[in-house]
Amino acid sequence: MTTVVEQPAAPASAKGIVVTAKAIAKIRSAMAKENISPEQGGLRLGVQGGGCSGLSYNIRFDTRPRERDRIFQFDDVRVFVDPKSFIYLHGMTLDYQETLMQQGFVFVNPQATKSCGCGTSFSA
Repeated sequence: MTTVVEQPAAPASAKGIVVTAKAIAKIRSAMAKENISPEQGGLRLGVQGGGCSGLSYNIRFDTRPRERDRIFQFDDVRVFVDPKSFIYLHGMTLDYQETLMQQGFVFVNPQATKSCGCGTSFSA
């Protein structure tokens, strides 16, 4: 499950995207389960049109970066973001939360001006 939070929980780094220690640990373990090598692959963050509020977050593993991707390094975890998505994700923090009610990645995106109840779409 993915949740959208509109207020920043941590200051954006000079890199443009922040990934918390909890999120890094979850990404690392999920990559190991999927047999994705950290030296070659990584987590792809993106934005696509659609959803209740106009834009939806897209998160998946990729075996290698694409030619024009921005590549962010967090310890041994790489995050790939295409140029179009970076416009909407710049300044974002990716976190991972586990509660009694839900668990999943949380996008803390200061670019989001509105989000909907589903928690995966927003408008900027």
